[in-house]
Amino acid sequence: MKKIAFTLIGLLFVLGTSNAQEESSKPKTGHKNINKFKQLYDEFSTPNMYRAASGAPGVAYYQQQADYKMDIVLDDKNAKISGSETITYTNNSPDVLKYLWVQLEQNKRAKDSKSPLIESSGIAPVFQPSQFASEYLKGDLERGFNIQEVKDTNGKPLEYMINRTMMRIELPKALQSKEKFSFSIKWWYNINDHVVEDGRSGYEYFPNDGNRAYVIAQFFPRMAVYSDVEGWQNSQFWGRDEFALPFGDYEVNITVPADHILDGTGVLTNRKEVFSKTMMERYNKAKKSYTEPVLIVTQEEAEVAEKGFSNETKTWKLKAENVRDFGFATSRKFIWDMMAVKIGEKDVMAVSLYPKEGNPLWEDWSTKAVASTLESYSRMTFDYPYHKAISVHAKRQGMEYPMICWNYGRPKEDGTYSDRVKYGMMGVIIHEVGHNFFPMIVNSDERQWTWMDEGLNTFVQYVAEQEFGKKYPSALSPQDKFFPSDRGPARMIVPYMSGNQDYIAPIMTKGLNTYQFGNNAYGKPATALNILRETVMGEELFDYAFKEYAQRWMFKHPTPEDFFRTMEDASAFDLDWFWRGWFYTTDWVDIGVKEVKKYHVSSEPNAYMLDLMKDQNISRSRLKPLVYMVEEGSEEYKEDMRNGTLLENTKPLKEYIMDNFTAEERTNIKEPKFFYNITFEKPGGLVMPIIVEYTYKDGTSKTETYPAQIWRFNDKEVSKAIASEKEIVSITIDPNLETADVDTSNNSWPKEIMQSEFEQFKNKVKG
Repeated sequence: MKKIAFTLIGLLFVLGTSNAQEESSKPKTGHKNINKFKQLYDEFSTPNMYRAASGAPGVAYYQQQADYKMDIVLDDKNAKISGSETITYTNNSPDVLKYLWVQLEQNKRAKDSKSPLIESSGIAPVFQPSQFASEYLKGDLERGFNIQEVKDTNGKPLEYMINRTMMRIELPKALQSKEKFSFSIKWWYNINDHVVEDGRSGYEYFPNDGNRAYVIAQFFPRMAVYSDVEGWQNSQFWGRDEFALPFGDYEVNITVPADHILDGTGVLTNRKEVFSKTMMERYNKAKKSYTEPVLIVTQEEAEVAEKGFSNETKTWKLKAENVRDFGFATSRKFIWDMMAVKIGEKDVMAVSLYPKEGNPLWEDWSTKAVASTLESYSRMTFDYPYHKAISVHAKRQGMEYPMICWNYGRPKEDGTYSDRVKYGMMGVIIHEVGHNFFPMIVNSDERQWTWMDEGLNTFVQYVAEQEFGKKYPSALSPQDKFFPSDRGPARMIVPYMSGNQDYIAPIMTKGLNTYQFGNNAYGKPATALNILRETVMGEELFDYAFKEYAQRWMFKHPTPEDFFRTMEDASAFDLDWFWRGWFYTTDWVDIGVKEVKKYHVSSEPNAYMLDLMKDQNISRSRLKPLVYMVEEGSEEYKEDMRNGTLLENTKPLKEYIMDNFTAEERTNIKEPKFFYNITFEKPGGLVMPIIVEYTYKDGTSKTETYPAQIWRFNDKEVSKAIASEKEIVSITIDPNLETADVDTSNNSWPKEIMQSEFEQFKNKVKG
């Protein structure tokens, strides 16, 4: 008797654990990284006094400060800019500094620049004459900084060395912790035509009226960042990776032709001197207008101004506190409008500058896009701290600086424009204004981690675009229900992630060294965060953690680890598996339905039990009554039994219920009639939640999301047992295309038959 009981226990143990054993014994092959849920301790730096394990700034966190006083002169006739600046550098680090590093980005365009030499090139078989002349016949232009002097505050020359786009200044004596050092630089350079020569700033020349519109940035020698992570961030500027800059206060006087209109970073401190009486009246009206922009300079006035070329000059004085950079725009062609937007308890001015060539599109939508962006980003992060945000029209431009940015989007000469031009203009304005938050305030190292500003910003841009469409539905075309974003939704990144792995790099790659820069730095991180928000964490948890990150690191220098750690710290979500897969690898998502088996419940032994009884030489009469799962299609399967209730089909179960459940409990008991064993497979390398839509015979459906941790013991396939009161007629994985699944041909049961394009064409012809 003891032997029989032991054997029976053994059989029940085998029954109860067979699925687990089957899964754990599966060969885990096909993916390089087997343990997708391993913590990121090997990849992350050890927390320290400067950066806490929570992702917050540590108790000893520091950052340097660089304050600037500048006098700038723009020579419009010769397209030349010159300046003298005094920099006061504060060493807040615990380190002693022997020298300072200053950035000279304009040297990227110098005659001896190495930037063009790092790009592969070849002879094209055919050229337009203009292309050939531009490529091979044009002489070198005189570009790049001309450094005239570098002196200390006593006027004594300082020793310096220029290495392409970086200048090292030797200090007369070592700069101790908490000490300051002031020095001056005098410089000039010829401004580039950013339409012809390319570049993030410069001028556009308008041959019809002989004017230029200037968008000026990276125009002065700027201090490099010194931090606890990199020491000096003195990586060369090759043209792609953007900028790493310390915060500081700026006082900038800019002298331009007297008939120019100018705006830039900071508060205009001499507004009454440079504004006419009419402009002041309009400005005061704009400060009280919250629904429609007010024109400070009209198109008619701009058209009159562009016909004259004043020989007089005017100086515009701007002052900014706690900004990381400075930019400005100036032209006699500019139309100027403004509108107030309420952010928290204060008013912020949304501003646009544009030539007549931008109308009517810009007058209708630019400033409204600025205002809506400030509202959306402030809701997702922190209240916008500056007093204004400016959008400047510039051909083929999309670039950002504190409080000011330049954006493309130009109608045809007759004033008409396509939806593509309109949405492109709105999208780039939202994106570039959004950069005020990332990285102008949450000041990540763009030179090292492009995705931390572009990817995070593109993610919030997607949220802001949809909110803009809801706030201004008249901005949408009749056929559009939502703002047609270029990046954000999961389906849009599928072509990239399913592409040739030889030309894909992990997100955690220095921007200069990435393939497919736009997809890598903008599209994939934005999509990853959108999936994290909408599918993995949920909007409430994600938004709380994301806002916590933004507020922890506003006006500071975060790293990727600070972001990753904060998102987990503020949400109680272990996301190491997500960061590893999406940011540290080039794996892709592919989850499918491998197999579906149907069962019914019976008191009669199934084939599995019969085989076990045969192996153990046990007769059924010697066994305790059991409940058996009988697979559809097997010899033991009896269709007529499915017509009865669960308890009618299984006497042992019915007896157990009667003996162990109270009468009240029996009234609430469920009696599922259909049983399924569903096996999900994962040909792709990324672990992701399994989102499954079950559709029933009565036409209803139910969606279930199995967390990504379902893959923790088997990276290849997992199974779920489903007991249902209704018959399942179809199963669909990721029905709303939320996970960027690269192959949806395996996402359905019964498997959908995909017609070839030829078959679709043939059937269409027959029809």
